Amino acid sequence: MSETTTPAEILGEANPDRKLRGNLGVASIVFMVVAAAAPLGVIGGVVPLGIAGGNGAGFPATFIVATIVLLLFAVGFTAMTPHVEEAGAFFSYVRKALGFPTGIGIAFVAVVSYLAIEAGVYGLLGPAGASIVELFGGPTLPWWLFALVAFAVTTYLGYRNIELSSRVLAVLLTAEIAIVAVLDLVIVVRGGDHGLSTGIVSPHAILSGSVGIGLLFAIISYVGFEATAIFRDEARAPERTIPRATYASLLLIGVFYAVTSWAMISGWGDEEAVRRATDSGSSFLGDTAQRYLGTVGADVITVLYFTSLFACILSFHNVVSRYLFALAQRDVLPASLSRPHGTHGSPHLASLWISGIVAISIAGAVVFRLDPAAQFYTWFAGATTVGIVVLLIATSVAVLAYFRGDRKGYSQWRVRIAPSFGLLGLVGSLVLILANLSDLVGGSSVLAWVIVVLLVSAFAIGVAIGRRAGQSQSTGS
Repeated sequence: MSETTTPAEILGEANPDRKLRGNLGVASIVFMVVAAAAPLGVIGGVVPLGIAGGNGAGFPATFIVATIVLLLFAVGFTAMTPHVEEAGAFFSYVRKALGFPTGIGIAFVAVVSYLAIEAGVYGLLGPAGASIVELFGGPTLPWWLFALVAFAVTTYLGYRNIELSSRVLAVLLTAEIAIVAVLDLVIVVRGGDHGLSTGIVSPHAILSGSVGIGLLFAIISYVGFEATAIFRDEARAPERTIPRATYASLLLIGVFYAVTSWAMISGWGDEEAVRRATDSGSSFLGDTAQRYLGTVGADVITVLYFTSLFACILSFHNVVSRYLFALAQRDVLPASLSRPHGTHGSPHLASLWISGIVAISIAGAVVFRLDPAAQFYTWFAGATTVGIVVLLIATSVAVLAYFRGDRKGYSQWRVRIAPSFGLLGLVGSLVLILANLSDLVGGSSVLAWVIVVLLVSAFAIGVAIGRRAGQSQSTGS
């Protein structure tokens, strides 16, 4: 080892001069993470699917189950946080416990997964924007026009300091949660259609229909919560901020989804809710809002559905930009990507790279005339769903491996029992997702296999690059 090369550098630690700057507190990170989960988008899109194809009136209970599984994951995840003194989220945890090449492999899976969801959501946002224009008497416009405007704004905000994005997300997220909370309150106060649903606590309802499909859609709804650790370098006191933000995000998302899905079912009655979710799922949220909040309330929700999707895109853009930045810090990608902006302290070049890839994806969808929602979004979301659960599983394994010989003063529950139960729940979820992946991507088993091969290839390429990078660093020392 040379006198100028530190052990940390050989292991892939970030150079202190190549770090992002920020002053994010718990609330700011929570806004970023919950915005990525797109609460209003989930209520308007995923919840009707879960009710119709899953366990009907018992579907809200699956959110409780999913929250418990992910909280068990978070117990070990947050225990390891003080021992991972670098940004990079999951791949930093995996690298710390399972080695540099494996960590880089997981990082490549993460990049593919987050890129897919950022690009795919434009397929929902475009038509949502067109609907708003038509709602107010305007002409029918192509979906890609609204995607282009949102893309330009996202690129600008991604280039700037993270705190500007967090303020934008805070406003948008507060608005969408507020209007849905009003809808929930009105339904509950009126007593629903003919009494409040008991499906959320009824074993018969919870175990009816397809519980597996219901749990599958519930797990999908949490994509984004795991990004808390990627903002480590931009957080105040990250050893405290990251764990608090993780727990707060999970609890907020879980309670919001469970309560709102229960209220919407109550708004129609168990049987009618299942029928409507099956026959007209795309308008389920709007029809419920129209019934209980009137035309104005329904119009407000239509607009906020659009802004919710934009907030989701912006949040994932910030996440994947920081993954590229972190990889460049370790000389896996060009070092220029790890130079923060001199004024904003942002990963500006990494952000522009991501914008370029997303622009190509959108252009491809337009050129090949893909249906923006049924094909472009669905295909990309399928890849993300598999990828994110794989990331969670790999991180759970990393936690168990890291604390295997030394609990670092933590209890058995904190670093062994809870993470083990969380791992079991996540593996079960992955099995369900893979078993139903073809249905998630429009019924194509070929496309399902393409997604699996893509993610496996991303991992293998990452491992190969990580191994070569590690050997180069060792040789250079």
